[in-house]
Amino acid sequence: MLSVDAEKRISFKRCIRDGDLVIVYERHDNMKAVKVCESSTLQNRFGVFKHSDWLGKPFGSKVLSNKGGFVYLLAPTPELWTLVLSHRTQILYIADISLVIMYLEIIPGCLVLESGTGSGSLTTSLARAVAPNGHVYTFDFHEQRAASARQDFEKTGLSSLVTVGVRDIQGEGFPEEFSGLADSVFLDLPQPWMAIPSAEKMLKQDGVLCSFSPCIEQVQRSSETLRSNFTDIRTFEVLLRTYEVREGKMDCSQGHEGGSLGRRPGKRRQRSGEVSNEGEIPTPTTVMARPAAEARGHTGYLTFARLKCLP
Repeated sequence: MLSVDAEKRISFKRCIRDGDLVIVYERHDNMKAVKVCESSTLQNRFGVFKHSDWLGKPFGSKVLSNKGGFVYLLAPTPELWTLVLSHRTQILYIADISLVIMYLEIIPGCLVLESGTGSGSLTTSLARAVAPNGHVYTFDFHEQRAASARQDFEKTGLSSLVTVGVRDIQGEGFPEEFSGLADSVFLDLPQPWMAIPSAEKMLKQDGVLCSFSPCIEQVQRSSETLRSNFTDIRTFEVLLRTYEVREGKMDCSQGHEGGSLGRRPGKRRQRSGEVSNEGEIPTPTTVMARPAAEARGHTGYLTFARLKCLP
């Protein structure tokens, strides 16, 4: 789990202990969250790994199995937790989360209200952003989802920075106790325009609101509601293109502008079965980058707006 000291400062500068949550990294597209238990083992295609061998090792360590295979034991940072958490709802991923934290101007000490806890992907990153002295109050109308999210925050050590409540924000609004205290408000609701009047009351002067919506019609209606008391209204769609960088062999038969890079001028190509009198020229290798085969497309629209200051 995340290590939180007396000042609520998140840190991984310690060794793995019994009961910790670690991210077991097998390869870039295969990771899982595992709770360390001294008497337990992890079995995968690389062999059997004893949890007892993990104790006392720092996060990031490479550990071996009985077959000589290996995995890495990584700390459950918000970035990695987003990739391994249980999906109870559609979640926000790193690209959207980064934009949300930046445009909501979230810094340590902020008080943030969130409606639509869902799987807690964004909430985990919000908690790290407000640490050590801030707090995130997140609400979900679904009691079981809220309970599951609360358990996840306990696992990741964020319970001192996050409070989960069960409340229908669309119908009831945010609790009045937060009136005028919130630095930022985030909405992930089917009808966000219904919660905007309540969010307006919660925000400090010059506070910022963000609404996440998968459909442009939701954005249009929310923007109409925001126009009365908000300014600097803007909407983004983040499309992330990932590249794979790896070492590979160059194809020397094709050069620039159709020329040859791998053969001498005037020499015929050697046929199969012929013996060459010259030594073989090793195929050169180089670092190549190419777009990933799978790319995540549209996730949703992020609409930001700033509460107008009083004249």
